[in-house]
Amino acid sequence: MDFGPYLMLATLEGAVMAAVLALTAVGLSLVFGVMRVVNVAHGEFFMLGAVLAWWIASHVGGPPALGFLAALILAPLAVGALAALADIIILRRVDYDPERTIVATIGILYILQQVTLMTYGPEARPVEPPFNSRLALPWFEWGDKGFQMYWPWGLSTTSYKLFVIAAAVVVLLGVWALMSRTRIGLLMRATQLDRDMALAFGIPVERVYATVFGLGGALAALGAVLIVPIQQAHYLMGGDPLLLSFIVVIIGGLGSLPGTVVAAILIGLSDGIISVFFSPTLAKIFATLLVALVLVFRPQGLFGVKPR
Repeated sequence: MDFGPYLMLATLEGAVMAAVLALTAVGLSLVFGVMRVVNVAHGEFFMLGAVLAWWIASHVGGPPALGFLAALILAPLAVGALAALADIIILRRVDYDPERTIVATIGILYILQQVTLMTYGPEARPVEPPFNSRLALPWFEWGDKGFQMYWPWGLSTTSYKLFVIAAAVVVLLGVWALMSRTRIGLLMRATQLDRDMALAFGIPVERVYATVFGLGGALAALGAVLIVPIQQAHYLMGGDPLLLSFIVVIIGGLGSLPGTVVAAILIGLSDGIISVFFSPTLAKIFATLLVALVLVFRPQGLFGVKPR
C-alpha cells in the first residue's frame, strides 16, 4: 500500500481521537470559561463515565446495542449529577477560590479514583460496540488511464469509529446551540462576563455554576462512553484525557469553545498520524512542544482574547 492510503488511515484514527478529545476538552473549557475553575478532577469524570458504561452495559440484557444505548444515556447523566453535587457540596463552600478549588478538585480526583478501585477493581474491561462492521475504503489516483479508483488491501475502518466522529459532531453542535440560542446559555454567558453584575440582575449564579460543572462532567463521561468500545475501561484511564484536555484548552485559548474544538482537531489528528508513522511518545512530545510555543508567542491561545 502506498503512502497516501496509509496517511488516510492514520487521519481517520486521529479523527476518532480528536472527536472524543473535543468532547472532553469542551467540558473542561466550559467550566473554566464560566466559573474560572481549574477542574483537576475532570479526567476522573471521564474515567467514571467509562466504568459506568461497562457496568450498565453488563447489567442490561438483550443485544449489545441495547446495553450501549442505555450506557450512552445513563452514564453521562449520572456523572453530570455527581459533578453538580460536588460543586454544591465542595466548591461552593470554598467560594470558588482558585487555590482552594485546585486542592479541592485534587481531593475529588483521589476520592473517585480510589472508590472506583475498591468497587470496580484494577482490571481493564471492554464494552461490546453496538455495531462494528468492517468497511473497505477506496483510494483515488491519477494513472495511465486517467483518474481511477481502487481498493487497497488493508485500507478499512469500522462503522463504529465513523459513528463516534458523527456523534461528537452532533453533540458539539448541540453545545453550541445551547450556549448561543437558549436562555440557560444566555445566563451562562452573562455569568462568564461579569459575575457581580449577574448577581445584581438576579441571575442565580450558584445554580448556573452547578449546571455548568455538571455539564462539563457529563461531556467528559459522554466522550468516555463513546471511546470505551474501542479501548477498555479501567480506573487509571483519566490521566491522559486530563493532560490532553489541558493541552487543548491552553492551545485553543482558555474559555474559548471554538478554539478548543480547533485545537482538539489539531492535537487529535497529529497524534493519530505521528503515532502511526513514528511513535505515540513522539506524538506527546509534539503536543507538549506546541503548548510551549503557544505560551511563548501567544500566551492567550490561538482564539483567546489578550487581556487589556
